[in-house]
Amino acid sequence: MPELLASPTTLIIWAALGYLLGSIPFGILVSRMLGLGDLRQIGSGNIGATNVLRTGSKAAAAATLILDGGKGAAAVFFARAFASEDAVQIAGLAAFVGHCFPVWLGFKGGKGVATFLGLLLALAWPVGVAACATWLAGAALTRISSAAALLAAALSAAWALFLAPTICVLCVALAVLVFYRHHANIGRLLQGGEPKIGKK
Repeated sequence: MPELLASPTTLIIWAALGYLLGSIPFGILVSRMLGLGDLRQIGSGNIGATNVLRTGSKAAAAATLILDGGKGAAAVFFARAFASEDAVQIAGLAAFVGHCFPVWLGFKGGKGVATFLGLLLALAWPVGVAACATWLAGAALTRISSAAALLAAALSAAWALFLAPTICVLCVALAVLVFYRHHANIGRLLQGGEPKIGKK
């Protein structure tokens, strides 16, 4: 963990800003802008890039992936420009929570994988690169997005332990949240019923 330097008020402010930034539902916005319909009525109903891909639009899925990852990175960059490292990690965590539980959507958000990877890249790029590589390897081997996400989350703390120990605790917290958000996927994985990447 980083040294605790910021005041409680400062941490609360950055938590609120990170949450608001993370809660922007880019998947829904991109889908509507491209005339793809209400994403919550398509596929799994999830607002993330994997479900956007089920609309058949790779461009929309790519835009959602970049924007969801970007908001996690932006929360970190903004906090790092104006606050100490403890506030930076709070802002990153809050952005992830905002994506998963956005107030605008009745706290029913996405799984947080792109936001998770984006904020890791911004927090400590070697850890972020390792996590992205883990996701890519898992996706290539299984062709299942959720399995790749769970693998990347599970190993993120290990990568942090060797590459950036100060974010190790945060990585554990994020991994727990990723697994929580994927509890239904885990059930389908165990039953062999989880859809492949790109399947409508």
